[in-house]
Amino acid sequence: MLETIYEIDFSVLAFIREHLSCRAMDIVMKLFTYAGNWGIIWIALTVGLLISKKHRRLGVTMAIGLLVCLGVGNLLLKPLIARDRPFIADPAIMLAISPPSGYSFPSGHSFSSFVSASILASYSRKAAAFAVPAAVLIAFSRLYFCVHFPTDVICGAALGIIAGLTVYRLRSDKTEQEPASENK
Repeated sequence: MLETIYEIDFSVLAFIREHLSCRAMDIVMKLFTYAGNWGIIWIALTVGLLISKKHRRLGVTMAIGLLVCLGVGNLLLKPLIARDRPFIADPAIMLAISPPSGYSFPSGHSFSSFVSASILASYSRKAAAFAVPAAVLIAFSRLYFCVHFPTDVICGAALGIIAGLTVYRLRSDKTEQEPASENK
């Protein structure tokens, strides 16, 4: 079973390298993969929301979602599963970016992007119009550069969606249960 998954994963990566790679895509994908490094784009957005009085509650929700991503993805699942990255599993893969450290499963870029996109999309359609395409492109960039397997990215995205929707829902339920303030 695992061997079949690896075969499919490597087939998808080979297809991307053979049919989608070009200089223009290299440039665009580098922008997205670097924006996703350490969740920097999502952390910066979260800080901006936390600073804004109007959107502070959304900022707190985003911060909680990103902390869940860190705890579940990087601190629990990556060391537990300890899956090598594609370029380690197949040393013939040449990277166009610096090789990332750590394990491959789940994709942290995908997890953080989709936890953030799910929370933002739950908040507003305008936010979804920016966040969802950004999350998809960041996740795809990890496949494009062969630093994650497709199953790493798919599972990272799925975990991000589940965590994002759960955190958003729990925070929304808490708001509905709080007594209304007389000063509002």
